[in-house]
Amino acid sequence: MALLTLAEAKAQLNITDTANDTELQAYVDGVTAAIEAHVGPVENRTVTEKHDLSRCGVRQLVLRQTPAVSLTSVSPVLSGGTTYTVASLDLDGPTGVVCRLDGGRLYGPLRVVYVAGRGTVAPTINLAARIMVQHLWRTQYGASRGLAAVGGGDDYSVTEPVGGWGYAIPNRVLELLEPYKLGPAVL
Repeated sequence: MALLTLAEAKAQLNITDTANDTELQAYVDGVTAAIEAHVGPVENRTVTEKHDLSRCGVRQLVLRQTPAVSLTSVSPVLSGGTTYTVASLDLDGPTGVVCRLDGGRLYGPLRVVYVAGRGTVAPTINLAARIMVQHLWRTQYGASRGLAAVGGGDDYSVTEPVGGWGYAIPNRVLELLEPYKLGPAVL
């Protein structure tokens, strides 16, 4: 599952030839990390984490990457520790909260293997990725295409404000991602 395909990026940019495919693919690959910084993992991936739990145990542990699609295994880091079957645990995917179905405590330290991501790419996230590639691709044109006169008020402006670095993510992309935005986290 890709956040955005080369064909989708080319359609967004109205490019029909293959002359820039290698360079454009780098843009397609590059937008994933920036978008996932706002919405969490989109493309499914396996994650392994170590969770050091209280000696008294905890009622729930919170995965560090959300949303989570499924648990693969929850096993002790140290020999002789408790192994938990995935069937005996409940995963709240959007929040990443894992707890025992019987209400008991989890004892650790534990190694948790799970799949983080969204299962499918929401059309709005795909559109945000297309717009972001379009925004970044405009840096190819510069003053030679008459864009030097575009002021900083345009969301697509790729000129750098005086004394600043400009920006890579336009406001319209951030607005599209807002419904999927991660909440604040404490690690």
